[in-house]
Amino acid sequence: MNLLPRLLPGLDGVRLETWRLDPASSTIILILASRSRPAQCPLCRRRARRTHSWYERTLADLPWGEHGVVVRLRVRRLFCDTASCERRVFTERLPGLAAPWARKTMRLADRLTAIGLALGGAAGARLARKLGLTASRNTLLHLVRQASTPPLVTPTVLGVDDWAMRKRHTYGTVLVDLERHRPVALLPDREADTLATWLREHPGVAVIARDRSGVYAEGASRGAPGAVQVADRFHLLQNLAETLELVFTTHARDLRAVEQARHHTAAAEGGPVQVAPLPPPTRTQALAAERRARRLARHEQVWALYRQGWPGEEIARHLGTGRATVYRYLRTEVFPERKGRSDAGHSLLDPWQDVVMEHWTTGRRDGRRLFLELQRRGFRGSYTTLVRYLRRLREAQGAVRAYRPRRRPGPPLAVAPRRRVLTTRTVAWMVLRRAEKRSPEDQVLLDDPRRNAPALDETVALAEAFVGLVRDRAPERLDPWPRQAQDGAVPALRRFAKRLSADYDAVRAAVTLDWSNGSAEGQINRLKALKRQMYGRAHLDLLERRFLLAA
Repeated sequence: MNLLPRLLPGLDGVRLETWRLDPASSTIILILASRSRPAQCPLCRRRARRTHSWYERTLADLPWGEHGVVVRLRVRRLFCDTASCERRVFTERLPGLAAPWARKTMRLADRLTAIGLALGGAAGARLARKLGLTASRNTLLHLVRQASTPPLVTPTVLGVDDWAMRKRHTYGTVLVDLERHRPVALLPDREADTLATWLREHPGVAVIARDRSGVYAEGASRGAPGAVQVADRFHLLQNLAETLELVFTTHARDLRAVEQARHHTAAAEGGPVQVAPLPPPTRTQALAAERRARRLARHEQVWALYRQGWPGEEIARHLGTGRATVYRYLRTEVFPERKGRSDAGHSLLDPWQDVVMEHWTTGRRDGRRLFLELQRRGFRGSYTTLVRYLRRLREAQGAVRAYRPRRRPGPPLAVAPRRRVLTTRTVAWMVLRRAEKRSPEDQVLLDDPRRNAPALDETVALAEAFVGLVRDRAPERLDPWPRQAQDGAVPALRRFAKRLSADYDAVRAAVTLDWSNGSAEGQINRLKALKRQMYGRAHLDLLERRFLLAA
């Protein structure tokens, strides 16, 4: 059996003359020569037979086990006998073995290109060394740039969404074929003109699923006026969640009153004592009150200038504050209170609560010994953290002063099950959750603020109605909803309904058709992973090739 066709398949145009093993470099050297056959001129495509001269090419090939392989190939230069051809002498081409001027065989270049597409430059070079394929990171990226992109097939259903090349500074647009779940192209910005130009150059798009951006709506209308635009259902619910957060932020005092009432009720029922966070010192409270007063004064200044006709950017420049802060204040005339922390009462010692409680209830209250015991069990916090935790235990038991030995041990102390903190985001997403998936505690947390504030009751009722019509795909319930919201007493919901009415056709298509931008969101996650993997080398041309070819 001839071994060469097995080790070097597809090389009918060459023959093996000899080979040798270099033990110093663990390299197998193959001496090959091209067969004397007619060759085509690369310019006029006519066959030539007359040999001008021979020359030798050195090519790297895939390793054989632990040995590298070097191919020394003798190929011909030939005369082109066609009188009208500009090329008088040309080099013999071996398309199955190597590209012109290449220093690697085709199959080695294909393997390195696949590694570069999957891992990028630095990570691909590390893996290539483990596999015996020597290539630098720049070589891998050069091969990726040389790889040909697949032919573009204009999709019938196109997903459009934006992605951040540099967050808050530079954005692009990703186009995804929603039928085949494959990326189509990356656009360098998120302007309406760019999207409209691409759609005009690629006619045939029938459905365009997009987010709520007015720029994409304008670009789709100009580039493909006959296409059906579909607003993404996830973005609809996300916009509703942002509106709910704004409403609950203006009613933060009501949420805190409900939270305090719940704690007082639990204490009155005589339940187990809960380890509560220490009250902030008096100076901290005073500083917090001063900061709140400054924010309140700034909020009043912003609205005073806005009522005089000042635009938001001019207000920010005049007051010396950020534009984002000004626009956040302009969302509502009610001063937005600071959001509460959802991790209030949590501690690094929570996984070791049972150990601390056992030591406490059995009278072993030496902090140093307890700290050493916790360290043996895997606790990596500081002794100060344990001291603060023990102080909270003493406060919960009514002994805030330093511990003194007693003849009679105190009552056993237990930790009550932790309750969810009522932050604005917690309540907002609680409203969006399906009713059958809400726990009884969640339902109680949601019902208490509604009883105390009529505006919150109206907000929750309208939000649940909108979420229901989106999830049930009920377009017949969409028409009366904006009128109900605009006739209501909640300004944030009135603005939300106004934006829905401005994009009514796309919103109605969202609750009628099955198309959504979920596939585009998944491709954006993959694109972000590629960009972060490449660090500073993720320019648009290289990133687009990896994004399209590695799909």
